[in-house]
Amino acid sequence: MIPRLVGAAVLVLFARAAQGVPRAMGARRTRLRTAAGTSPHAAGGLFRNTEPGVVIRPGSGPTLLRAALTRGRTGRPTGPVPLAASDLGAPAGALAVTWFGHSSVLLEIDGHRVLADPVWGERVSPSRLLGPRRLHPVPVPITQLPALDAVLISHDHYDHLDLPTVRELLKWSAAPFVVPIGVGTHLRRWGVSERRIIERDWDGSVQIGDLTIACTEARHFSGRGLTRNTTQWSSWAVIGPSHRAFFGGDTGYTRAFAQIGRRLGPFDVTMVPIGAYSDRWPDIHMTPEQAVDAHRDLRGRTLMPVHWATFDLGFHRWAEPVERLRSAAARAGVPLVLPLPGGRVDLRSEAAVQDWWSPIS
Repeated sequence: MIPRLVGAAVLVLFARAAQGVPRAMGARRTRLRTAAGTSPHAAGGLFRNTEPGVVIRPGSGPTLLRAALTRGRTGRPTGPVPLAASDLGAPAGALAVTWFGHSSVLLEIDGHRVLADPVWGERVSPSRLLGPRRLHPVPVPITQLPALDAVLISHDHYDHLDLPTVRELLKWSAAPFVVPIGVGTHLRRWGVSERRIIERDWDGSVQIGDLTIACTEARHFSGRGLTRNTTQWSSWAVIGPSHRAFFGGDTGYTRAFAQIGRRLGPFDVTMVPIGAYSDRWPDIHMTPEQAVDAHRDLRGRTLMPVHWATFDLGFHRWAEPVERLRSAAARAGVPLVLPLPGGRVDLRSEAAVQDWWSPIS
């Protein structure tokens, strides 16, 4: 009797965990391969990096499993993550950033607002019950965001393209989704109208109001299932009449940063990833030291780190990325902005760095 009850309970849990998964995974593979056929950066229906690299270093499988089973709470804070309550109701500023955690950023630039890689979901996973869960609440309900001019997406991984967030944005915002080529196929499956989807390949751009939004190279990979690289991954340059910003989203270090800096820089602010790095996957995520190198290659003025603090996606300590970044930036003389999740920083004036992470690291 008891084994039957246990078996039934397992089946119920599995059914609940699997509910909605096919839709959350996005477009079907055949449609995605069709999108890749239009890009010079793809071959055989699959996108590729200019600089070849490995997603997982060969032979890392056993150590990965062992690390996953033994890491415990290493990648989690020891207490609640403090949040900031910023006033976002004023007109868009000349140059300001609001960080909502991980890579979710609201950029104000020359009177426009651009929301990048918005993830308001509880888990970065196709399942509502399984997968990495956020380490702090969302600082601001998505319904309380101000009017947007554009929504930028860097690539289709779950921690950057989130179905629950897309659904909410469809309800209250009319802003277009500016995405790498192929990612629009996911959006169409989720009911986003064609008029709101703008797809660009590397070196392509779009004009929105007074802004030029340029799709720039990144070194990463894509995929929401077992098949990888059927959509493009990218970084973005946002260029206004008076200011320039770079959004890295998620990328490994690449020589392309220097090319982007020469062609589109200098940038008043670079938003570059610093977390979830490992020797086991050295080519797809940057270390904090590489983030400083990327910022200098991009000819950046102020660096704001992203891709840390909100989801446990690596094997390092929770606060290690920001600690290493501060040391590397100090050695290089690079100014940092390190707001609390939800914090808004006006980049036209020098902001004091508040160490809010040490008490819970």
